[in-house]
Formats: sequence, structure tokens, C-alpha cells
Amino acid sequence: MERMSTLDAGFFFMEDENVPMHVGSVAVFEGPPPAYGDLVRLLVGKLQQVPRYRQRVRTVPLHLGRPVWTDDEHFEVLYHVRHTAVPAPGGDEQLRNLAGRVFAQRLDLAKPLWEMWLVEGLRDDRWAIISKVHHCMVDGVAGWDLAAALLDVTPDTATPALGSWTPERAPSTAWLVVDGLRDAVVEPLQQLARVPALARNLPTRQEVLDFGRGLPSSVRRLASPAARSLNGPSGPHRRWEWTQASLSEVKLVRTAFGGTVNDVVLAAVTRGFRDLLAGRGELSDGQVVRSLVPVSVRAESERGTLNNRVSAVLVSLPVGEPDPLRRLARLRDQMDDLKSSRQAVGAQALTELAGFAAPTLLAMGSRLTFRFPQPMMQTVTTNVPGPRIPLYMLGRQMVEIHPYVPIAYNLRISVGIFSYLDQLNFGINADFDAVPDIGVLSTGIRDGFDELVKYAASARPASKDDRTRSSAKAARPAAVRGRPAAAAAKRSPNSRRRGSS
Repeated sequence: MERMSTLDAGFFFMEDENVPMHVGSVAVFEGPPPAYGDLVRLLVGKLQQVPRYRQRVRTVPLHLGRPVWTDDEHFEVLYHVRHTAVPAPGGDEQLRNLAGRVFAQRLDLAKPLWEMWLVEGLRDDRWAIISKVHHCMVDGVAGWDLAAALLDVTPDTATPALGSWTPERAPSTAWLVVDGLRDAVVEPLQQLARVPALARNLPTRQEVLDFGRGLPSSVRRLASPAARSLNGPSGPHRRWEWTQASLSEVKLVRTAFGGTVNDVVLAAVTRGFRDLLAGRGELSDGQVVRSLVPVSVRAESERGTLNNRVSAVLVSLPVGEPDPLRRLARLRDQMDDLKSSRQAVGAQALTELAGFAAPTLLAMGSRLTFRFPQPMMQTVTTNVPGPRIPLYMLGRQMVEIHPYVPIAYNLRISVGIFSYLDQLNFGINADFDAVPDIGVLSTGIRDGFDELVKYAASARPASKDDRTRSSAKAARPAAVRGRPAAAAAKRSPNSRRRGSS
């Protein structure tokens, strides 16, 4: 038995009928699909590496303590591994529609909090895996460590032998109450003992002065008008889209204009939201979309640990700026300010101090945080770096993988990015009713990369990298090439119905 951390418990209590709090992905593989039984046997052989997959959550009566993880005495792997197919012709849209429906469904909180769907019927002799894992169980970085248990670096790795497993006996309700009361007393004392260590992570006097010098620009950003239509209640259904870029394109832009991968990605996302608001007739000069950008604070020694080790920074996406290079420059300045002010470290310190809250207040506060209006932010953008080498499952190569990031209460859109090989794979999640124009956003993100690449290519003489990029763009499927935002907005009613119902 293991007790949840404060942050993990917050994600667990945040869920309700309209807010499924799982992260997920859609991984596409080439080659003929494996037999369902082969996938099940692979998973069973790997489960000893991920024991959390056979554990369920037990809450403490009256929330007198944080929930605990206990072995599921009735664990049945066939319940968690599903088998389905998309209708012909099995293209990207059919797979996205299926994924939207699967992601909209809540996980059964009485069972281990994960599902995996084997999807057949894709064209070009491909198949897919749709996976879901509850956010209380794993954040984006640890989630990749879990997925790695099923993936190999060579196509000819042998399937592991099936091992035996005996679940530990579940604790009684009386024991949970007694231990929960002890946790409610001991945890605050442990947090007090950690205050000196937390204090070492706080900014120094000079850093406070540096942060103070950056406050005027931060206040000006917060004073900028934000896009209000992006906030509001959400229903139970989801639309889910994806788009792609390449790391070689990002490298070309960085070489010409500087900045980081995140700076370029956020500039492209800014173009997407600019097109979305323009299509709605809501774009104005000086307007911003404030995005929460999670930051992993997991140490290298914690790789594979099943917990959430994330902090966040708040970034103002300058959607009101018409010039793409000025948008990029403004984002670079912001990210430099945030790094110098150590905002991410401060947020992590506050996350640790949240352990002082009584578990009952945590259960209430986690939900109430997103129930009140949130003028400070309109979306979430999370970028998780993945491997640059090809990976295989059951001898078949994974060719792309797109992430799913949940939306919560007053936020109607989230953007997840996962890198693999030379790809930047986007997964865009939105409320079904509030965002029927999700295609404009995904197309705008792709157009954002195209315009930056165009400026970067004209900023210096053509090189071998440029020619390589041009060839790669020409070979990219039409589904991921940039299309004019206006054309995307004028799609037929049927083509606008991406997602699920």
C-alpha cells in the first residue's frame, strides 16, 4: 500500500462527470496489426515493471487522509485492453474521431486507472494504440517511462515470459481511517521538517531584485485584453485534432532568429489561436491568450517514478501581434524573464507547501480551483520531449505518436506536444460544443511553422538543410501540410464534425 502525494490526490479529486482527468496518446505503427492475444501477453509480461497498473485507488472515509494505492484483488487485464477497428478507409479523420470518443469517456475509478485500445483498419497497412492513464497516476514525463516498458529499441526483441502475481490483501476500512488520521497529523510535521530544504530553493536577494525589475512588463502582459470566449463551462464530449511539424524546421528558425524549441513552438501555437479568434470575429490589437505551460521538475534519479513532479509558468501568447517575427521575439523575452525570475521554482515550492492543507480541504479545493472564473489563463500548452530513435512494439515500428492533455472546468482547449524522431506531434483537445472550429486552430499552428520557416529561409542563403526541409515538406501528407485559415474555416458542415459525441 502507498499513499498518494498531495498533488496526485488533487488530480484525483478534480475529476467529475464532465471532467475526465486522464492523459493519453495515440501511437500509430506500420506493418500488419498484431493479434489481440499477442498484445495481451506482451502487457502481462511487462506488468511486473509497472506495478501501479494492477493497483486501484482506495479513498479514506470522510477524506480523513489522502487516498491510497492498493493491489486490485480482482484485477483482470482483459478489461483494460480493448480491441476495435475504424471504418474504411481508415484515415486520420476516422482515427481522430474514435480517439475523441475514447478520450471523452471516464476511467472506472473502482479499477486500476488505465485503458489500452488496439485499433485495426487503418489504411496503408497501419494500426494504432490508444492509451489512457489517469493524471493522478502519472505526469507526462513519467508517462513516457511507462510506455517505454512496452516499446523496444529493436524490432526483434523477445516477448517476456509470463510471471505469477499474488495481490497483497486490501486494508480494512477501519485501518484506513486510523492511518488516515495519523497521516493528517504526521504529513504537516514532515512538511515543516522540509521547510529548510524548500527555503534553499527560494530566490536569493539579488534574484528578488531582478524579479522586481521584471514586474512592470509582467503587469503590462496581465493588463492586456484576453480572449474571453476561450473560457467557460465544458460538457462531457470532446473534439480531438492533431497536426505535425519537424524538429529540423524548428532548428532552421532557431538558427536564423535564436530562441529555444519552446519559443518556436509557442509562436506557432500563437498563430493558431490568432486564426481561431479572427475566424470568430474576436481578434483585437494587443490581445493575448494566456497559457499555462507545465514544467517538469523531475530529477534524473526519479525517472520511472509514478508520481507528478511538475510546476508551471504563465505565458501570454501575443495573438494581437500581426507580425510573426515580433510574436517570436515577444515570446523569447517573456521566457527569458520567467527563467530569470525563477517563477517555475517558486511554483514548485508552493506545490510542496500544499501538503499543509487538510485532505478534506484538498478534495474541495482541487475542484473549486477550476470552478471559479479564470481570467488569468485561457489554455494549457505542454511540450514533452521524446526519443530521437525509432521504437518498436511486437516487431512493428512506431511511426508517430500524438498526446492527449485533459481540459478542466473553465478551460475549453488544451494543446499537447510530443517529440519523436524528427517529429513534433501535436494533440489538440477541446470541448465538443464550445469549439466546433478546432480545425482552424490546428491548421493555424501548422501555418505558424510554415511562415516562420519561410522567413528563416529568406534570412540567409539556401543551404543543404533548407533543401532537406523543402523535400520533407513536399513529402508530408496533405493532412498535416499548412492550409490557409480561411479555407479551413469554410469547410463543409460534415467536415467540421471532428471529435466525438
